Amino acid sequence: MSDTEPERYSRRRGLEWTPPETWIRIRTVDAHAEGEPLRVILDGFPDLHGTTILEQRRHASASFDSLRTALMWEPRGHSDMYGCIVTPPVTPGADFGVLFLHNEGFSTMCGHGIIALTKVMLETGAIPLRTPETIVGIDSPAGFIKATARVGTGGVESVRFLNVPSFAPALDQKVQVPGYGEIRYDIAFGGAFYAYVAVEQLGVACVPESVGELIQAGQAIKRAVAASRAIDHPSEPDLSFLYGTIFVGPPAEQDAHSCHVCVFAEGEVDRSPTGTGVAGRVAILSARGQLAPGESVIFESIIGSRFHGRIADETTCGPYEAVIPEVEGRAWITGRHEFWIDPADPLRNGFVLPR
Repeated sequence: MSDTEPERYSRRRGLEWTPPETWIRIRTVDAHAEGEPLRVILDGFPDLHGTTILEQRRHASASFDSLRTALMWEPRGHSDMYGCIVTPPVTPGADFGVLFLHNEGFSTMCGHGIIALTKVMLETGAIPLRTPETIVGIDSPAGFIKATARVGTGGVESVRFLNVPSFAPALDQKVQVPGYGEIRYDIAFGGAFYAYVAVEQLGVACVPESVGELIQAGQAIKRAVAASRAIDHPSEPDLSFLYGTIFVGPPAEQDAHSCHVCVFAEGEVDRSPTGTGVAGRVAILSARGQLAPGESVIFESIIGSRFHGRIADETTCGPYEAVIPEVEGRAWITGRHEFWIDPADPLRNGFVLPR
């Protein structure tokens, strides 16, 4: 092209373009923990009212649910997207607070989210990074979380966290599930309540090829269990609901204890072994006498990624014998994003296609 020929395009001008001031701008750093995404919302989400994270969760749900759907659903996200909002701390020992969001609403706790969020906050410099370990205090809707990052020359190598008291209020239960007959299950709380089901009852495996069947069965089991019994947290009504179904199967590798496939919220499938699900499973194994304090076990996910779980301490939660689980995993940062919401866009609040 000659010097006199007009420039047909300019990538630089495209990168420097800014939207009108009437558009909403939200900035995030995205990451994943063992395959499960986390969109960390750092700027642009309105301030949330409340002296506790649970009060802020109620405010977000009542007033800003359209922003949740805009960031989690298509076209900016997808049916299995997961995110969090970083908030100011509400307790003296915390560095910051967090509110989790997904395809159905606002969660109460998320283990993979704690792992990925700790990675993001440390490696972006939001929290000072110290070697060989950095401890981070986090206020979650379910309670205070202590996360510890293992730090090497390349940054955060892994994150382990001490979870809220976890317990198994119901073992060896049975429920009639339409289309599946009688299903045996356990109930445990690890920041959220799950029904744990041996996948062999369905005649399928915890593998990617079975994900459609697992979603359908997981949703059916969740509905049947929730309809058949009360799901009550001893001290907090906002935590008293069944979040999902976790299918348990044999691991692919001999050094792992088992495989988890978590179907939660509105048919969302966790690509990781599920941090809160590992916490609840540790509580089940403790209640059965199958896991001793301090003993560590490995749990696989549907894609073969791994979390480590162990009993860090024993305690009580209301009338239940409980444990303090420690869960460890790895995370990676995948990108920095600036999302814009055009008020004239008819799909500005997002959409999902039914499964």
